[in-house]
Amino acid sequence: MAELLKGADVVNYLNDKMKNDIEVLKGKNVTPTLAILRVGERPDDLSYEKTATKRCETIGVNVKNVVLPEDVTQEVYMQNLEALNTDKDVHGILAFRPLPAHLDENALIEAMNPAKDVDGITGDTWESVVTGGGKGFSPCTAQACLEILDYYKIDVKGKNVCVIGHSLVVGRPVSFMLLGRDATVSTCHVFTKDTTYFSKNADIIIIAVGLGEFFDEKYFSPGQIVIDVGINWSNEKNKLVGDVKFDEVEKVVSNITPVPGGVGTVTTSVLVSHVVEAAKNLSK
Repeated sequence: MAELLKGADVVNYLNDKMKNDIEVLKGKNVTPTLAILRVGERPDDLSYEKTATKRCETIGVNVKNVVLPEDVTQEVYMQNLEALNTDKDVHGILAFRPLPAHLDENALIEAMNPAKDVDGITGDTWESVVTGGGKGFSPCTAQACLEILDYYKIDVKGKNVCVIGHSLVVGRPVSFMLLGRDATVSTCHVFTKDTTYFSKNADIIIIAVGLGEFFDEKYFSPGQIVIDVGINWSNEKNKLVGDVKFDEVEKVVSNITPVPGGVGTVTTSVLVSHVVEAAKNLSK
């Protein structure tokens, strides 16, 4: 049976790191504040908002909710974004995406204040991800994968890492971030001819494709470390499942993240840590 790489322990570690910074900021009359900009009532947005709010409140970060109707105009949406960009009491902005089809998402990305882009969607983020420098924040889920590896003292230097999925949210940024740590990275996607070749020969596998329990034991080899980013609802099991067929794969590999209770849990804490870091930067 594989050892579980549980997110809760990583969350506690990150929270402890943040507490001192928050106390210092509050001593300067600065309370780190996250603004959540939401359009409509999408269930997944509401769920993440609830989780993020709870995590913020637990650690002492304020949350400001801006909720706009589903039929909001581009002009009104951008006016609300600009108000948050210039609000000195707001240090981080989480703008839920995808936006309704009638709104221009690129306009959001271009107009977002990079200093408050705690979710990692602006150009500054990509400078940071690709070069390892810059002032942008890494995409939260991609960073959460590395936070888990770091906490469990899993060094990626010189390791063969297979990333399955090449989205802008997880697959591509985490591949660049791993390269920055001197890992040898293979990035697989829907057009990869033989994903099993890359996955079975990797030391570490990070999977983020959004296909519930798609990856069974044939993709894996003994001794591997598996980071399952997927969060999918299984009607058959009536519960959340990952991209990995956990019951099969756990018997093969050495370490694996559970779903739920793995990457998703850490992602929210990474978001909050970005808010705290942004507050420190903006209050200098």
